[in-house]
Amino acid sequence: MELHWWSVEVLDGARGSGARWQDTHANVLVEAAISHGAYDWTWHRHSWGVLFEIAFRSEDGWASYRELPAVRAALDAVPDPINGLLMYPGRGGSSGRVVPSQPRPIAGAGAAPIPEDPPRQEVRLGPFAPPVTVGTC
Repeated sequence: MELHWWSVEVLDGARGSGARWQDTHANVLVEAAISHGAYDWTWHRHSWGVLFEIAFRSEDGWASYRELPAVRAALDAVPDPINGLLMYPGRGGSSGRVVPSQPRPIAGAGAAPIPEDPPRQEVRLGPFAPPVTVGTC
């Protein structure tokens, strides 16, 4: 079964924290999600705010959920109404990967060569003689 995930990030703002916003609106948002066909949801608290991830079985589920008056009222009440609300398709950036990443193999020995000084060349100058001036006074 293919799920269509959406992420809602609520950033802390001057009017309060994202965690407080979650405490106030989480029950309404989850209840509306369940009644409109959400298959899965999860909350993540971060130092910058909260992340609400929600999955629907169809793409139309998000659109109908987003237009509910209770959801619109909750999203209008975020702590920073100008820059404090991000909504985008897919899981949140902090949610991790389904498959953990494996380290890539290191090419060669894994280190850069040690820098070497250029070879020194010994230069010998011939015997020094003062310049000879030829001329009349």
